Amino acid sequence: MSSQIDHLLDESRQFPPSEEFVAQTIDDPAMYERAKNDREGFWAEQARELLHWNTPFTQVLDWSNPPFAKWFDDGELNVAYNCLDRHVEAGLGDRVAILWEGEPGDERRITYAELTQEVKRTANVLSGLGVGHGDRVAIYLPMIPEAVVSMLAVARLGAIHSVVFGGFSADSLRSRIDDAGAKVVITADGGYRKGRVSALKPAVDQALGDRGDGEQQTVEHVLVVKRGGNDVDWNDERDIWWHDAVPAASAEHEAQAFPAENPLFILYTSGTTGKPKGILHTSGGYLTQAAYTHKYVFDLHPETDVFWCTADIGWVTGHSYVTYGPLANGATQVMYEGTPDAPHPGRWWELIEKYGVTIFYTAPTAIRSFMKLGRQIPQKFDLSSLRLLGSVGEPINPEAWMWYRQVIGADRTPIVDTWWQTETGAIMVSALPGITAAKPGSAQVPLPGVAIDVVDDTGVEVGNGNGGLLVITEPWPSMLRGIWGDPERFTETYWEKFQEQGYYFAGDGARLDDDGDLWLLGRVDDVMNVSGHRLSTTEIESSLVAHEATAEAAVVGASDETTGQAVVAFVIIKQSYLDEHAPEGLAAQLRSWVGEQIGPIARPRDVYIVGELPKTRSGKIMRRLLRDVAEGREVGDTTTLADTAVMSIISAQVK
Repeated sequence: MSSQIDHLLDESRQFPPSEEFVAQTIDDPAMYERAKNDREGFWAEQARELLHWNTPFTQVLDWSNPPFAKWFDDGELNVAYNCLDRHVEAGLGDRVAILWEGEPGDERRITYAELTQEVKRTANVLSGLGVGHGDRVAIYLPMIPEAVVSMLAVARLGAIHSVVFGGFSADSLRSRIDDAGAKVVITADGGYRKGRVSALKPAVDQALGDRGDGEQQTVEHVLVVKRGGNDVDWNDERDIWWHDAVPAASAEHEAQAFPAENPLFILYTSGTTGKPKGILHTSGGYLTQAAYTHKYVFDLHPETDVFWCTADIGWVTGHSYVTYGPLANGATQVMYEGTPDAPHPGRWWELIEKYGVTIFYTAPTAIRSFMKLGRQIPQKFDLSSLRLLGSVGEPINPEAWMWYRQVIGADRTPIVDTWWQTETGAIMVSALPGITAAKPGSAQVPLPGVAIDVVDDTGVEVGNGNGGLLVITEPWPSMLRGIWGDPERFTETYWEKFQEQGYYFAGDGARLDDDGDLWLLGRVDDVMNVSGHRLSTTEIESSLVAHEATAEAAVVGASDETTGQAVVAFVIIKQSYLDEHAPEGLAAQLRSWVGEQIGPIARPRDVYIVGELPKTRSGKIMRRLLRDVAEGREVGDTTTLADTAVMSIISAQVK
């Protein structure tokens, strides 16, 4: 099968940074040249400049046993010390680290000195529970400061954390606890979500109980934060209240240095079937790239910026751009517990105004949800503090990109559209906002020090103007070091396809435009084959979103006797459009629109108008389930969806 993906959409708009932005940027065009001339030397320079090493490294990269990399292998450091103590020792203890807002409106301002003390106390508590170097701790918490404290306390001890998103079920939690062999679980009674308390500890109790194959064997203690105030069952031999243990612990704790390749965390990728896939990251290389990308991609001025990444810590974005990147760089950041629409649909914009957020990093799915609600909501708030916007999680459609820039960014802020994965650990492809002329919808260029290419099935470069498979051609510091307990699966999943060339295959389709800028075309699994043409779901979705009526669209290929596969679209309509137009005839109109925009080959066979789309809790659309509906099959496993009822509603709307 050809890996060439037909290119359908053209985008010629460009937005260079303003003179004002360029005048103050920390981004330096010479970084590209330095990294190109001496990639390892460039990464060594970043590691030395951005981090404190107790034992300086002498070797940058050991790639003698690919695909198992070692970065800065003979160096030693402590990750938590780098995120906390060193800022306090440098006289920055009074700087605010976290501006936390709870969904009900309660708030906390936590300085670096206070955060450091809380992490030291928590490390002492965990140490007292027998947690030491190499032990695993599962963290199942809402977006409260204790979540960040827990991660850093585990890291401080040289132990390994496995954060599980607070929306996952008891079964999902159990499989992750079992796979990691966790010794301690840190949870809360509950957390606020959409105006009510969502219970967490009952799911932990269920996970640790008998799920049909006996009680959980490795967990010795459960540390519980009191947040929701909901009633919970209690096991005196196992359960400990955070508010009893942590404040009573000593605030003295000396951070011990560990080797750079000491494992830092396991993060299980969502939406997988069968055995969970525990992505393993280590310390020195990961922290180097998290700090480097956070600093330069977001043009960080830590003395004046207020950074806000809206991701939950249960996802890798929350690891790298809520916990480790911002704190390693001494930044001040906003952290919010709840959903964007509680208690009202303007909550995020209200928080940007309240805290003077200057850098805002969120997902395209959130942006399209706001487009659906209408620009009048953000326009009620003063968003003038914003100077940079970011996008993460999936390709952003050009029209959503333009809405984000115009409505949220007042048509002046640069947008950094970032491509990376749980596996890559940190951003790999992005504009540098002080240098790059941004293109709506394009991730653009690999960062200095990162080597990316687009190749065909045999590993040959496709060149500018063509589409194919996205690969990473050289090792990078924050790369995954394996799948926990399963090295064969690691090699097979990511490296086998281009074993001869030594390329990492990301599983994404991409194309290079005539300028050499990168456009993501979605997962290769989602590419459709219509009458011999390989079409990208992303481009057809972008065409649909460009119509004035459309807020969001998901496209799948469904079996078709005539064409092999046919394009089937599921579309959410903007409220502002429905206020003024009847929906009758809109599906036919949208079919014609795609035909005009892209060409008859891409015109959907069916367009279904729906109220919601099936999304995982990290905001990714689950096209597999839509394919089931489009092909008239029974809908498959919906356990990873944010709202499991949505598929029965869609199925009813389609019939």
